[in-house]
Amino acid sequence: MTVSVSVQDGRIGLIAGNGRFPIIFADNARKMGLQVSAVAHEGETEPELEQHVDWIHWIKIGQLNKLIKAFKGDGVRQVVMLGGIKKTHVYSTVRPDFRALALAARVAPWKDDNILREIAAELEREGISICESTFGLEGILVEEGPLTSRQPTKKEWNDIRYGWEIAKETGRLDIGQCVVIKDRVVVAVEAVEGTDGAIKRGGELAKDGAVVVKRSKPQQDLRFDLPAVGPRTIEVMASVKAAVLAVEAGRTVMLDREQLISLAERAGIAVIGITRDE
Repeated sequence: MTVSVSVQDGRIGLIAGNGRFPIIFADNARKMGLQVSAVAHEGETEPELEQHVDWIHWIKIGQLNKLIKAFKGDGVRQVVMLGGIKKTHVYSTVRPDFRALALAARVAPWKDDNILREIAAELEREGISICESTFGLEGILVEEGPLTSRQPTKKEWNDIRYGWEIAKETGRLDIGQCVVIKDRVVVAVEAVEGTDGAIKRGGELAKDGAVVVKRSKPQQDLRFDLPAVGPRTIEVMASVKAAVLAVEAGRTVMLDREQLISLAERAGIAVIGITRDE
């Protein structure tokens, strides 16, 4: 799924988290003829991003006022928010400014969606709107159906269906997007460690044959935190002999698709896109 957005002044802002997602977006946006202004986070965003954007501003996590000033200085009125920020930073490197502290005081309960929506509202008060994170990502959203030559077995399908419902509930509770299942038993639920950490932990507990299910939250705001998988996902799965990766079609970004599929084929991992109705 993509969204049609009319970008004003030919400029798009990018609030960049970790991973290759921001880089892929920047390349696609520039191919569309847009200039890209990025606000990158120290200790999270890949330094390589500097080579893929027109302007870049480095901030510490929590410097909301500096983020807003950077975009306004570059004449940006529409932005996308891509790439994760490790939740463990809350306990270590986050450096909130007065504006971020005031925002945090308005948020209750202190959950991801509430925080992100309040950040979006703060930017909108400054004349900066946040686009859906699917903007400019044509061709890299997962489609429905099997993506590898190996397809899930009947037993694995039972785990997929069970994990699909569990992931719906963990998402509804704003815990995480990923669960690891074996024999219809939940062996790991994604929390602050992120998807790779949950897969590693769950796979080690399951020993082998684990099924990984990742889907968006029932209340997913498409402006934020769209599920994403990449070659690293498969590498972690292979290291613990996990068997299946099932992700939500139309709402999951697949980074470096050819490399991901190649790694999955070599490891004998089945990758499949499923819909909410399935």
